[in-house]
Amino acid sequence: MRVNEYLIAGFGGQGVLFAGKLLANIGLVSDKQVTWMPSYGPAMRGGVCNCSVCISDLLIGSPVVHLPDTLICMNSPSFDKYVPAVKKGGAAFIDSSIIDQKFDGKDITCHYVPATKLAVDNGFSTNFGIIVMLGKVIKESGICDTETVRKALETFVSAKKASLIDTNIKAIELGLNA
Repeated sequence: MRVNEYLIAGFGGQGVLFAGKLLANIGLVSDKQVTWMPSYGPAMRGGVCNCSVCISDLLIGSPVVHLPDTLICMNSPSFDKYVPAVKKGGAAFIDSSIIDQKFDGKDITCHYVPATKLAVDNGFSTNFGIIVMLGKVIKESGICDTETVRKALETFVSAKKASLIDTNIKAIELGLNA
């Protein structure tokens, strides 16, 4: 297996870093080599942020992702910056409830998912939109099943927030069915 490179991008407060940690922990509980590297500006909520995740059977040479295989895009600035950088043959997962733009490139597959709207319409807060989107990524890539997601959540969610594990699984399942 080659290194699978993921880039998750959006605004602070949308759960970008949490989704990256979840994806990285999915790799860990699947006995893969993993890197997770956050990047964010000085604004904690509302500023742009992203994280790179690499998952591989082999050692990973660098945690930096310049040309992602898979992009999760949760806002327009990230769309403008990162969708054109997706590797040929890669995929972009775009929250169409937030982003009105369409990408006209032919070398990547774009999945337009109203993830935030799906989250809100199903009684979740807006920051579960990214977890819904991660469910869609899992469905399209076949990277794991919901039991692996549960194990990954249990490895890094604190005991104080353990009650949210089932909520996250429900949001993943929304994405699996999107």
